[in-house]
This record gives sequence, structure tokens and C-alpha cells, in this order.
Amino acid sequence: MSGTIKSVESFRALALQVQCHCVNQASTSIQAREIIQNNIHRLGRQIAGSIAFIGSDCRLIVLPEYVLTGFPMGDSLDGWAQKACLEMNGAEYDALGQIAQKQKIFLAGNAYELDSHFPGLYFQTCFIINPSGSIILRYRRLNSMFTPTPHDVWEKYLDCYGLEGVFPVAKTEIGNLAAMASEEILYPEVARCLAMRGAEIFLHSTSEIYNGKLTPKDAAKISRAVENMSYIVSANTAGLSGISIPESSANGGSQIVDYRGTVLATTATGESMAAFAEIDPAALRRDRRRPGLNNLLCRQRFELYGASYQQSHFYPANSMLNREVERQHFIQTQEQTIERLAQLGII
Repeated sequence: MSGTIKSVESFRALALQVQCHCVNQASTSIQAREIIQNNIHRLGRQIAGSIAFIGSDCRLIVLPEYVLTGFPMGDSLDGWAQKACLEMNGAEYDALGQIAQKQKIFLAGNAYELDSHFPGLYFQTCFIINPSGSIILRYRRLNSMFTPTPHDVWEKYLDCYGLEGVFPVAKTEIGNLAAMASEEILYPEVARCLAMRGAEIFLHSTSEIYNGKLTPKDAAKISRAVENMSYIVSANTAGLSGISIPESSANGGSQIVDYRGTVLATTATGESMAAFAEIDPAALRRDRRRPGLNNLLCRQRFELYGASYQQSHFYPANSMLNREVERQHFIQTQEQTIERLAQLGII
């Protein structure tokens, strides 16, 4: 940690599990924006109530994936941009910043976001707001089935934000924070690249299936925590309303996992503040600096793998650079990738 940052010994974090009231059935952008504002007001009340119960040492709250809007289902790229995407300096972020400032917390979440550098596109963005109400981190989801990603405009994105902007880590008084979204927990490289830059606590906004059993994503949360010697704070939705899928399709199982892979807290279905636990950055750092078999992070030999990654080309980069795309682009690109890899005998 930088000498200019006064570290907190330990604190409580909350994976706040709330219902997602979607904007999909809104008939106008004005109606959709009203739903978004109502969602923010509701979150403000729930955050205040949760802190009153958990205690003032609750310094970090993680919200579920796309909690303000739901996800696009049948909307065109342009239609969803007008209906549900936030401006980078928009009123919605200001309102969330006021909540963080009032409650003196770090507030993390996930939203669809516009970027003036990339007209006609939007990104799914994980954000972290500090207790002063300022956004201190933006991470754009890199692996998505139906949403544009930085990889789809890779050359220009690097020109705009650099590699540190692709894999950002915020060094704060409560620890080194990084973020990822949903199924990206299944991609070890995302967490690993963030850990390479010092990430200690992964903030995982998700909206996923929960059935009380060990799911692939649950297994991945434990794996990412152990292999990177990091905490995982994973907030799931408590169902989705206002969208044409069954409401409880993504409902429950928010959890916090420590750097040894122990699940510290979890909750079942429904809206809940039960998934809170103590985070101890000092203990994590002691383990990271202790020689021995269990120090997996410091035993990494990354040079072994670099050539294999450089020689392998699966899903193509820059597939949305300097061209207009429709929603069918995503599945068509994946189909072409599958065909090419099959011809090469890789799959």
C-alpha cells in the first residue's frame, strides 16, 4: 500500500441481495428513466437500513449486476442505449455517489454505460464509488455473450485507456479493490490480471442461477479466491421483475469468500442483507508475504504461459471496430469461431 493511504485494520463488507426492477417493458425512455430513479431511491433506503443493522464498520457494499435496469432482451443496440445506458457523468452516478457519501461507504455496482469514444456502442461497466462520492474505478466487462466489450474495439480502446484501464485496481484505505461481472468469474485470466496489479478484494456483481447446490460459478468463486489469495464479495440479484422471464431465474446465493477459500457468509433467495462478513486486509497481506507451500500467488511462473497465449487466437479482437453491428453479430461471431477451431482440430 502507498504510504499516503492510511489502512483500515478490518471492516465489514456486504453483498446486498436485492430485486432487479427491469426497464425492458418501459414504452419510452422517459418511463425507463423513472424506473431507474426509483431503483436508486429504493437502494438508498435498503443500504441505510442494512448499515443500521450491521454496524457503522460496514465500509463496503456490493450491488448485483445491472441492478438499475436489468439486461437487454430483444432490444437493438441503439434501443437499449437510449432506454437503459448511463452517461459516464450522468445524474444516476451522481445519485449513487450521494448515497455513498451519506453512508460513508465504498459502493460497487454494475451498469450499462455509454462512452463518447465509441458512438453506437455501450459497455457493461463495473464501478466503485468512494465515500466522497467519486467514481474511483471503472472496469468494462471483457467477456460477454451479447454486449460489446473492449476486446471488440481493442486497438482503439487501448489507445483511449491503456492496459491499466482494461484491468484497473483502486488502492484505498480498505484495501486494493478490483471488480468483475457475472460469468467472468469463470475466466481465471481476468482475476489473475487484476491480481498481478495488486488486487486484494474482488467485487463481483452478478445475476445468476442459484439452487442451494454448488454451481460452476460458486466453485469458481472459491477457486479465484484461493489461487489469487484474495477476498471475493459476490452480490446476486433477488429475482428480476418487469422482464419476460420467470422472476426467480436469478435469485439468491450472494456470498463472501476469504483468501483461503472459506465461505464466510451466504444467503438463500429473496432480498437480503445476510451476506456480510469481516474483511481483514492485514491478515491477507501477512499470508501473501509468508514463504511456503501455500503462498500460491508468489509461486506463479507466468513466463511459462506467455508464448502459448500469444500463439492462440480464439474469439477475434476488433470485430466491432469501425463498423455498424446488429445484435445477431454476437452469435454469428461465436459460430464462426467454433467452426474455425473445429477445422483446426482444437475442439
